[in-house]
Amino acid sequence: MIGGTLRASLIIGVLIYFVIILKFLKDKSLSLKYTLLWIFSGVVMGIFVIFPELLSRIIGIVGIQSNMNGLFVFGIAFLMMIMMSITSIVSRQNKKIRTLIQENAILEKRIRELEQKEI
Repeated sequence: MIGGTLRASLIIGVLIYFVIILKFLKDKSLSLKYTLLWIFSGVVMGIFVIFPELLSRIIGIVGIQSNMNGLFVFGIAFLMMIMMSITSIVSRQNKKIRTLIQENAILEKRIRELEQKEI
């Protein structure tokens, strides 16, 4: 069980987390579609802080012996999901950048050809 002081500190931490995410969204440091991933992680953290018994039950269902080991396993799994999502985003952005570079090169070639015809 989590003590009252620790639970209050964790709730304050989750609220500060949401304030930071919303500030990034307001400053347009994060796009809305990417912010949803971080908001989802905050909601999961908030649920586990408010209902710590839920984490113990899930750990028991999965068959992990220690709550700490279960917390680490779930934390690492969640971080891997975030990393895969970010890698997917980076890959899509890389494809878009490559396409834009190719289109820009084609346009520059056409401009040079038109300039050559005018001379």
